[in-house]
Amino acid sequence: MRSSPRLRGGIPIRLKKGKTQKRTNTSEIHGPEDRGIEELLKNGVVVIDKPMGPTSHQVTAWVREMLGATRAAHGGTLDPRVTGVLPVGVGVAVRAMDSLHHGTKEYVGVMKMHANFDLGRLEEVFSEFVGEIIQTPPVRSAVKRAPRTREIHSLTLAETSGRNVLFRVECDAGTYIRSLCVDIGDALGIGGHLQDLRRTRAGAIAENRSVTLHDLKDALENHSQGDSNELAGMLRPMEVLFAHMPSIEIKDSAVDAICHGADLAMPGVVSLDDSISKGDTVVIQTMKGEGVGLGKALMSPKEMMARSEGLAVKTMRVFMPTGTYDKGWSSAAD
Repeated sequence: MRSSPRLRGGIPIRLKKGKTQKRTNTSEIHGPEDRGIEELLKNGVVVIDKPMGPTSHQVTAWVREMLGATRAAHGGTLDPRVTGVLPVGVGVAVRAMDSLHHGTKEYVGVMKMHANFDLGRLEEVFSEFVGEIIQTPPVRSAVKRAPRTREIHSLTLAETSGRNVLFRVECDAGTYIRSLCVDIGDALGIGGHLQDLRRTRAGAIAENRSVTLHDLKDALENHSQGDSNELAGMLRPMEVLFAHMPSIEIKDSAVDAICHGADLAMPGVVSLDDSISKGDTVVIQTMKGEGVGLGKALMSPKEMMARSEGLAVKTMRVFMPTGTYDKGWSSAAD
């Protein structure tokens, strides 16, 4: 059985002697958990418990205005009637929000069946929908209406009351739960539709870390008056967006080259997760845990362990600004 993307952390493998280095003098650079409130207000993440009614874009705009940010983005659209986990990133974190597309999402919902049903048969149908399914985006969706494959990692029946069915589902990002409910109703031969839905997790970000818009507003007001305790607990570093993804740790001397768009070569690798497969999207991070960028693994962990040269990761997206770390490479113009 394929492991869930949210569990793709793996066990870090530190490369053998000769492929590591001591930390360079980066004492002025703080790790993700050591960043101050003012830095997080510019380049951080806040997890909003989206209320029913406004669109995800409207909620994101409100957060941007409250934080005084110039740009903001959310991590996965929720319909106006859907509530729950809506990560909102500002500043540099905007470029990292689509990292959540590489993880699973979890929802709790209520499905309304159109006729009485047999509980045993409903459980059978639930089990039939676990695994890969094919969906066509709804007419009102913002994407092209073409069939596409998504995976349902788990679909659990919690309880029933009359024709109402309470369920929990873990699925790939981009899965349409409304369409899933219609398909389940059709499979039962009685029809059905989604009544209520709440997102309880996106990637590794769970609802217990979410806050309401009112709570965020109050915390910002207290912060302006000198009490930052509440706000400090709400603002998260950008790296929380990568917690569900496999990672590769790199030498300090390789960081600036990656920031300039270079691919990661084997001499720059310090350690990697053993769960990485060739072709996976991986997080490139510093030895302090800072997110440098995303890339595509060009080797398996076994191949990386056996080689001392060659390209390990093709850089696809960079988050860290150039010049954050000292230049540890040279160009033809140097």
